[in-house]
Amino acid sequence: MSRKGKLPISIPKGVEVKIGKEEVSVKGPKGTLKQTLMPQIELHIENDHLIVSLHKDHQDAGSFHGLYRSLIHNMVIGTTQGFEKKLEMIGVGYRASVQGNLVDLLIGCSHPTKLPIPEGLQVKVDKNTLITITGLDKQKVGQYAAELRAKKPPEPYQGKGIRYQGEFVRKKAGKAAAKK
Repeated sequence: MSRKGKLPISIPKGVEVKIGKEEVSVKGPKGTLKQTLMPQIELHIENDHLIVSLHKDHQDAGSFHGLYRSLIHNMVIGTTQGFEKKLEMIGVGYRASVQGNLVDLLIGCSHPTKLPIPEGLQVKVDKNTLITITGLDKQKVGQYAAELRAKKPPEPYQGKGIRYQGEFVRKKAGKAAAKK
């Protein structure tokens, strides 16, 4: 059994957990999230704690025990607090803007770079270079942030590009430093 999977998930006040046969839904103040379950995973509630366990006939599926516990825990956090990722754009003339349901990136390309915002996410741009992505689903927030970053990842010589806020980009020495 998984060490992470053994930990109970505390259910805060205002959060409602519904356990179905094949899915679990978590409803909180910010919204509702649903997750389908494998038949090997069992859920039950004891004293405002949700306990994730494996069915006694399927102990070989232990690799999914911790995974489903983490997914359900992230659903509880997402419906109460939400998740947020911040990206910063570094480079001369680099800027972003939100136009309806699209994020328009000006990153030095000859063609316009517009990405649709997935349903359930909110994108806000501050100072034309700081992009904030918020939402209930941790996976969606992280995936969309990675897609934006992949359009122009930071390059190692000057550090220009799109990076996570606080990310350290190790810079390389150029040709002039190699001659010494």
